[in-house]
Amino acid sequence: MSRPLDGITVVSMEQAISAPLATRHLADLGARVIKVEQPRGGDSTRHYDSVVHGTSAHFTWLNYGKESVALDVRADDDRALLRRILAGADVFVSNLAPGALGRLGLGPDTLYREFPQLVIVDISGYGRGGPLDHKRAYDLLVQAEGGVCSVTGFPGRPAKPGVPVADIGTAMYVYSTVLAALFEREKTGTGAVIEIAMLDVIAEYMGFLLNGQIHTGTSPEPVGMGAPIVAPYSAYPTRDGQTAVLGTTSDREWLRLIEMIGRPELADAEHLTRNEDRVAARAEVDEIVGAWCAEHTLAEIQECADAAGIGNARYNTVADVVAHPQLKERGRWRQIQTPGGPSPALLPPGLARHWEAGAGAVPAFGQHTDAVRAEFAVGPSA
Repeated sequence: MSRPLDGITVVSMEQAISAPLATRHLADLGARVIKVEQPRGGDSTRHYDSVVHGTSAHFTWLNYGKESVALDVRADDDRALLRRILAGADVFVSNLAPGALGRLGLGPDTLYREFPQLVIVDISGYGRGGPLDHKRAYDLLVQAEGGVCSVTGFPGRPAKPGVPVADIGTAMYVYSTVLAALFEREKTGTGAVIEIAMLDVIAEYMGFLLNGQIHTGTSPEPVGMGAPIVAPYSAYPTRDGQTAVLGTTSDREWLRLIEMIGRPELADAEHLTRNEDRVAARAEVDEIVGAWCAEHTLAEIQECADAAGIGNARYNTVADVVAHPQLKERGRWRQIQTPGGPSPALLPPGLARHWEAGAGAVPAFGQHTDAVRAEFAVGPSA
């Protein structure tokens, strides 16, 4: 089996999630990823906890398949070594604090003049220019700044989504844009400078909500386990103490749902005819659907919903997902190595049938430093 990025070398100066997840997915497709870590402890996420045989759950998720090289890029010799590595690399990804690379003489414009073959990715919180370009940005901060928290939770009780959607979304844009730049380089022979701001990613994610605000002047309210633009679409307790998640995304589905719950007369209720009407009457609609769900078990609800063509799911905990039969029976889990022992990990979501997923280990801090120094040494004194 082949790996599409075999022969591609990626160098990263990365932290948190956005850059490490993007480069891990590049490693999944066969790229060699050289992760440059600062020599005083390395990537701080290594030390969030020690639950995976002494390595943090966070670091394990983001860093298998990479080489760890401890370099002090503030020192002339190590900065020169980094430049030698970049001279033979294809991609450079960084999400350091604003201005950090420029102060080292490694800003994107400088690197692109020096290494025109290189695809250079500079990840920031808020982008270049504007009143916030100097600010540090973490997932929660960008979600708050970008409005996500205002539409999550309940009115008067805003919340952050439980997964870091700003970081993960940024990683996916980096990943896909790098692949596009490598494709372009095949035609032009030159690399690219790619600047991706987390705020821009979140603003894109807010798209339909922004359009609603622009054209109505009304800010959407958060609706908990639901969506502000459709109804019914929520979570409902069942007779057997579980929670069913189901709903409709069109007027046609609404007609099927009311047949399913034995309330066909609601088809004549003019105030519930259109989706926007049902959104306005969300409390009434949820009460109707919730009353039916409370009289049935989860299995009964899902059987009825499947037969009626109504989307449905079980509300699962993290423990439920670990044991999820759909993941297990489709072979989505594999074993990776960590410095302390083997650990389960999911296969990457995006693979062609004839591609082999990378299965490299989580590197110990600085594990590959000596080997990389020797590989890129210049002369007997290097």
